[in-house]
Amino acid sequence: MGVDATKRIRILVAEERALFREAIRIVLEGEPDLRVVGETREGPETVEEIARTMPDVAVIGAKLPKFDGIRATAMIGERTPDCRVLVISEEDDLEILVAALEAGARGFLTWESPLDNLIGGVQTLHRGEILVPPRMLGGLLSHLLRRRNDQNASARWLSRLTRREREVLALLADGADNERIATAMFISPHTARTHVQNLIGKLGVHSRLEAAMLFAQSGMRKDLELVNE
Repeated sequence: MGVDATKRIRILVAEERALFREAIRIVLEGEPDLRVVGETREGPETVEEIARTMPDVAVIGAKLPKFDGIRATAMIGERTPDCRVLVISEEDDLEILVAALEAGARGFLTWESPLDNLIGGVQTLHRGEILVPPRMLGGLLSHLLRRRNDQNASARWLSRLTRREREVLALLADGADNERIATAMFISPHTARTHVQNLIGKLGVHSRLEAAMLFAQSGMRKDLELVNE
């Protein structure tokens, strides 16, 4: 007895190279519980087609024309959040893995993965689970630990700032100069400049640009929002 068509996992395949797309489709449709409902080759086309066909899982190449699979993944998450994305990369690149997960991908594979991994990966994502190659888990864990340490450091920096300095830091991160800071905080430009100088000293950086970059990279905005509630 065949699998009920309404219960088959619906898949969209996005890959620039026609040969790869065809190979993926043949492999996936060789499984009774899988069905490919669309194929695309470019980032914008992929986002639009997923919104139209509403697949359960999208298998997306990390490198797509016009904009890449990472950006496409983020846009899919905004427009079609029920679609689970499996990103396929050329290599075991931790930076691409992290970017894919941060964009909302639920799985990651490389083109060197066995075909069984692709089939199992689609099924894994459809069950609501996360798929990361075991050989990359160590690097991913190290990255997450470093991020946690950075966040802890951010909390320590934040505890050294006055409320005014926290407000100044948020404005700096938004690109405000002393005049804009003064206007936003109802203080004189001279006082705004003093706050900025004190802030730079406490953070141990050399310029307002470094302070803004540190803020942007460390995830402190969420901490500031919590403190100001």
